[in-house]
Amino acid sequence: MTRSMSPKVETLFWSLLTALGYFLLASLSLAATKGADNIAAVWPPSGYLLAMLLLAPAGARIGALVGMAGASVSANMLGGAPLSLSAAFTLANAVEGSVALWMINRRERGLLSFMVPRSVGNFCIAALTASCASAGIATLLTGGGFDFFRSWLTTVGLGMLIVTPPIVMLARLAGAGALGNSNRAGTVEATAILTAAAAITTVCFSQAEFPVTFLPCVAVVAASYRLGPFGAAASVLIVTIIASWMTGHGLGPIANMDAAPTTIVLFLQFYLLTLLFTALPLAALLVVRQRLAKRLEQSNRWLLQAEAAALVGHWRVDLVRWTIQWSDQAYRIHGLEPDTPMTVQGSLDRYMPGDGDRMRATLEKAVADGTSFAFHGQIIRPDDEVRDIVSHGSIEMSRGGKPVGIFGTIQDVTETVENARMLEAARSDAEAAANTDALTGLPNRRHTLAFLERALVGARENGAPLAVAIFDIDHFKRINDIHGHGVGDAVIRRVAQRAKASLREEDMVGRYGGEEFVCVLQRSSAQAAELVAERVRQAVEALNGRADDDGPPATVSIGVAVYAGETGVEELLQRADDALYTAKREGRNRLRMAA
Repeated sequence: MTRSMSPKVETLFWSLLTALGYFLLASLSLAATKGADNIAAVWPPSGYLLAMLLLAPAGARIGALVGMAGASVSANMLGGAPLSLSAAFTLANAVEGSVALWMINRRERGLLSFMVPRSVGNFCIAALTASCASAGIATLLTGGGFDFFRSWLTTVGLGMLIVTPPIVMLARLAGAGALGNSNRAGTVEATAILTAAAAITTVCFSQAEFPVTFLPCVAVVAASYRLGPFGAAASVLIVTIIASWMTGHGLGPIANMDAAPTTIVLFLQFYLLTLLFTALPLAALLVVRQRLAKRLEQSNRWLLQAEAAALVGHWRVDLVRWTIQWSDQAYRIHGLEPDTPMTVQGSLDRYMPGDGDRMRATLEKAVADGTSFAFHGQIIRPDDEVRDIVSHGSIEMSRGGKPVGIFGTIQDVTETVENARMLEAARSDAEAAANTDALTGLPNRRHTLAFLERALVGARENGAPLAVAIFDIDHFKRINDIHGHGVGDAVIRRVAQRAKASLREEDMVGRYGGEEFVCVLQRSSAQAAELVAERVRQAVEALNGRADDDGPPATVSIGVAVYAGETGVEELLQRADDALYTAKREGRNRLRMAA
């Protein structure tokens, strides 16, 4: 409300506001209930000053203290105190406000909030510490004794503890526009609760026959519960005003005590202090509880949304009662309606045959070892649909170190598994395509050389025999020139099929390029390699003239080389290639072994 003011006007505003309020409260307090040493049972001006210091901008606080000083001296002198005594009281009251403000600013990083239990505790510590400092200064300046010190300490302490919170909270609510934006029902409820607190207090302290001072406590607790910290502070302030005024005029059960006036004042102060220390922390804790409840509700809502989006549910097995709980998403994953009765065995029965036993064994091992686990399996829904799931879990231990529960998650990974299968199939197809000759379906040159490289390493390391046969189609260029490339391709496919059919299971034949092929003959001695290669040559030759073969005749020439310690596949292939050219020079359609 002062943001548009200049610094000088702002300082003047807070100075006048502090002076006016302090003077009125001090005058009323001095004229109302009187205690020992002519000090009121509660000194509200101290609380008002601290509230002004907390609300005022930093630059206007000196002005507020100056305004308070003038008002304090004036009120005390009008109340009958001499100037020197009034000045001493004023200095002590100024010190208490300054000390309290300094301690609050030191202990609080931001604005003091009465909705945070820690901040309420810091405020109480600051108020009590400032009261001790103020009482000490007042006692030294006036020459008072212990009773004076105690009376000053309790009155100004209660003044800050009781008066400051409602003023600060009301001002901040007004500044934030919360009062104007409050709904009518809430305003009516707040008015009714505070009015009821005033009425109950008035009834209790207007008679002395029945000691019912506990009834205002009930009203204060109700206000704390329904209206929060402001309700707690406001109701305590109402009780303080009424109880102090009536007790000061000899009314109520406290004033009717058979005790000295000093004792009566102390008991009233103790009563009010107990009421405050019960209500204000309780209200702050209730606010924290409400905030935690809202956060928990929001977190649960987010958890459910996250579970639904990620197809993840959670479950918990109680190992003591042997019961299981599922989240809504866990039911949906199983194709069941939420809250369907479920047992541990019933949950295991939802798995595919064999997976249920594996899951039980996994849980038993986790409980025995106290370790977390991950389980992959399949479940069957009531409509017989099979879903892939993955479940993770951990063991809950008691304080004594015994397992008391298993908490876990379950995720529907059917689409992920299916996508992985499709990806693997695509990868396999791509790999096969990359390693396969498109014309013959045999391994291509790259795959053939890689296979030969591995076979050569095995032969070198294990001493296993190995042989390589290279063959090509005799006069293939003549076939292409006479019959065309289409027929030539058919001849290549025919030769490839016959060669593959003639080999052993452990052998491999691949297209090396054009009409040339390579056979890798594993675990083959020279004699065995020669026999296998000759079988290939004969199989190709035997096709010529068959009724089911309308293509031109074709034969192959073959060169065979047996592994003899070569360091690489190139040397072994070169030896076989040399043998192949020897077979060609000697008339073709024959086999020759490399030297």
